[in-house]
Amino acid sequence: MQQSFKVALLGPDSIVREGLRHILTEKHFDVTQSVGDLAQLSGENDDDLLIVVDGRIAADDAAGVRLLRGRFPDVKLVILSETFEFEAMASAFRAGVHGYICRAMSFGPLVQSLRLVAMGEKVMPSHLADTLQRYHDWPKRDHARHLLESANLSVREEEILCCLITGWSNKVISRRLDISESTVKVHVKAILRKLGVANRTQAAIYGAHGGLQVPRLAATVPIPGPKSGPVLVRAAG
Repeated sequence: MQQSFKVALLGPDSIVREGLRHILTEKHFDVTQSVGDLAQLSGENDDDLLIVVDGRIAADDAAGVRLLRGRFPDVKLVILSETFEFEAMASAFRAGVHGYICRAMSFGPLVQSLRLVAMGEKVMPSHLADTLQRYHDWPKRDHARHLLESANLSVREEEILCCLITGWSNKVISRRLDISESTVKVHVKAILRKLGVANRTQAAIYGAHGGLQVPRLAATVPIPGPKSGPVLVRAAG
């Protein structure tokens, strides 16, 4: 007989939650609670899994993940997303999720993935393989370092590029650097243009390979108030 796991469901769509509850119950999961809002989650949570079904946990998903991890440190957290976004997935894992699964997955693999997470494994969507294939030509360190130097980024642009490496959204960057979100967008566009890349993920890859670093804690600490931007450190050599 398969091991049974306790599961809590969190998401704004009650119909989706009810459908998932029905599927999991048939597969010997014990769904202990199904709520539409974070505030409704029971504080006495001894579940094995907490599944966030679509919707945003907070104004910034990473902040919401950290909040959940703080409230329920012993529960494995899974994001069940309607779409796959590489940056959102990377940010979620940095914040502490144990699984990121796309709803397009069929029932069998979905249940198997949830069991793997409950047993302590990390699970990522198969879409990740396609994304990695698109970046098969990731830059060599010397090339990336030369590109960064020749791009002549401003100090502010380097700060924002560090934030992109960390996986922060524009909203979080604006809070951390105490600038408007529209100003962040302008700087991000300038960074992409100067580096000659198509998106912020590629910019982050070039930045990391080129020697820009952020403190390890920057990706995990709760979002503080304004005027506390990331420390910029350029790797030697």
